[in-house]
Amino acid sequence: MNEIAQKYGDPWIWGIYFMLILISIIESYTASSRVISVQGVYTPVIKQCMFLGVGGVFVFFLYRMDYNKPKFLYIMIPGLAIFTLFTLAYVMGWGLMINGARRAMRLLPGVTLQPAELAKLSIVTLLSYILAKNQKNMDISNTGLVLSVIAVSVYGGLMIRSGLTNTILLMAISLAMMLIAGIRMKKFAILILVYGVVGLGYLGLKRHNDSVDRSLAEAGVEQVKDAGDRSETRKNRIEDWLDNLTNLVDQPVTTKNQQVMFSRMAQAHGGMFGAGLGQSRECSRLPLAFSDYIYSIIVEETGFVGGVFVLVLYLWLLARAAMIVRRSTRVMPSLLVIGMASFITFQALFHMAINVGLFPVSGQPLPLISAGGSSIIVMSVAFGVMFSVSRTIANYNNRNNKEDTTVLPDGLDAVNPTQIPPKHVWK
Repeated sequence: MNEIAQKYGDPWIWGIYFMLILISIIESYTASSRVISVQGVYTPVIKQCMFLGVGGVFVFFLYRMDYNKPKFLYIMIPGLAIFTLFTLAYVMGWGLMINGARRAMRLLPGVTLQPAELAKLSIVTLLSYILAKNQKNMDISNTGLVLSVIAVSVYGGLMIRSGLTNTILLMAISLAMMLIAGIRMKKFAILILVYGVVGLGYLGLKRHNDSVDRSLAEAGVEQVKDAGDRSETRKNRIEDWLDNLTNLVDQPVTTKNQQVMFSRMAQAHGGMFGAGLGQSRECSRLPLAFSDYIYSIIVEETGFVGGVFVLVLYLWLLARAAMIVRRSTRVMPSLLVIGMASFITFQALFHMAINVGLFPVSGQPLPLISAGGSSIIVMSVAFGVMFSVSRTIANYNNRNNKEDTTVLPDGLDAVNPTQIPPKHVWK
């Protein structure tokens, strides 16, 4: 297995990647009943396979690339950050409306990009660079901490109108990466407090604006609402979620709650072992069954057992990333691999939590499984980076090498503060 890791990267992550692809192909066919009358029986699965194929090309080239090359660090990271900020700003003002929010921009006829997916990838690479560059005495310097918070705030602020969960996801990713970077617990507590204050400040401002809007409405002043403003939608969804926690069973199915009701019916129909692949009853009437609610269809067809299996796949990905961090003596590769794994796993957990009712309704695709080109390609890039890092680490962390001889640019070769002395065996 050590030889495989040195040539291709972590074999367990490869196994998770191919298993997710297999599930994606199967579910893209079985969960698309609502669109086959328009697109045709095989169109959804063909499109999904095309996106997975493009993503596979990215995986192939990235796993063969050494992550520590200056071109990767000094060109891709800032280039990706600048492009992402531009697309986020553009979509915020002039983006295409998808499911009631400005989410995408048109690149070519028939080709769109959802910058929110790109932002998750960009924040991982950007924070990896900032935190590695500003590590001091096995801790993150104050400068690095401030720059990281600014980066998360800017990205989150540009996305908050189209999806609050994306902003929360960025915060969660940054916290995981800062732990690996060796942040002291005092600073970590302060950071959580800062995020909390920012969140409360946003809620306070939102309540103030709502109060002003009500006052203007009572005074008979006509207001022009931005079509991409989701504040009222978020408010209603949170209120509905709180209400559903207590009396969902007694509620009739309406256009307002049909997503929640049909997703719960699908999971209940699945039982312990599922109704069988292709035997979903709810996919024909559950809106967005092929994307935002695909986990409900997976549970319906494969039952509680299948749902737990998918959950374990993502958790095992995060565990394997932690094993790679354990074998890395440098903080830069550690941050890259744990950042990518956290971004994939946290998004999967958000998706599942929304489907089972632990979180309010919000659009989060299930990584590599939900339909959607932007998400699949971005996730594929994340896997490719993990393969690249794990392959590089496996090559210096073998029986013949006693230390890490990987060359990193000046200022990015800081020691991994969480590193445990390697056993020179890739298990």
